[in-house]
Amino acid sequence: MYAITIPEPGGPEALIWAEVPDPVPGEGEVLVEVAAAAVNRADVLQRQGFYNPPPGASPYPGLECSGRIAALGPGVTGWSVGDEVCALLSGGGYAQKVAVPAGQLLPVPEGVDLVTAAALPEVTCTVWSNVFMVSHLRPGETLLVHGGASGIGTMAIQLGKAVGAKVAVTAGGPAKLERCAELGADILIDYREQDFVDEVLKATDGVGADVVLDIMGAKYLERNVRALAVNGRLAIIGLQGGAKGELNLGALLTKRAAVTATSLRGRPASEKATIVAAVREHVWPLIAGGQVRPVVDRTLPLADAAEGHRVLEASSHVGKVLLTA
Repeated sequence: MYAITIPEPGGPEALIWAEVPDPVPGEGEVLVEVAAAAVNRADVLQRQGFYNPPPGASPYPGLECSGRIAALGPGVTGWSVGDEVCALLSGGGYAQKVAVPAGQLLPVPEGVDLVTAAALPEVTCTVWSNVFMVSHLRPGETLLVHGGASGIGTMAIQLGKAVGAKVAVTAGGPAKLERCAELGADILIDYREQDFVDEVLKATDGVGADVVLDIMGAKYLERNVRALAVNGRLAIIGLQGGAKGELNLGALLTKRAAVTATSLRGRPASEKATIVAAVREHVWPLIAGGQVRPVVDRTLPLADAAEGHRVLEASSHVGKVLLTA
């Protein structure tokens, strides 16, 4: 088969389309013939040499894909050759075939085509696990989403609204904020021109956000805590603004607030399977019912993955960038 390889870390040109050995599904795994994969920030970091795959994972980038089951490994039940699926991966999505633990498979949702389904696994699992399973967002609460026009952001807006929350977003510029509003965002904050703490407090009559979903890390840490409501929950899922920051524990104590930081890629397969099962139970019906939809910015050939990385690094996209095999 062919896959996108990274012989040496570097810029987008480091992504090389090359012939590689076919993967073989092991115990409890299935082999998926890939229809499409999606580009994620983690793929960019891996290409740059900053985010190696976990032990035992495929060396090729790609944390989610869609396709058809080509073969079943030993011990797999509940799936058949030919089933159309999408999958959460630890790596290997930028390829014509990938081996996936069966617990990380999802059926293609009703109303979604096979290629577009590649836009769903990573964002739905990330948002559901952090905003709902960890931070327990409830109806009537306020959710602040940083990077509202990103793949994660566009899904977080929709899921927040679907459960009856008020959603605030930060994004860069009126065009991106307009797209966030179309998805249901209530409070629109241009981070280039406005202070998100002031805007969130003003929009909530001084209460603040009950849950903050943060991709920035250190750069936003102090302000995120100030933006939290009493009993608020800050979920950090990215470090685009740095890894080391100063945390005012006194402010946390006063607000009885919580800070969590999680990543999805390195979790054990059993934990991923639990998250995937929760997504299938809670999110898939919302997609089938039209309340939530994948947001795709553009689709490119898999062999042109470098262009997908350039788009992501330029932050010129809204939603997901897909690569078709």
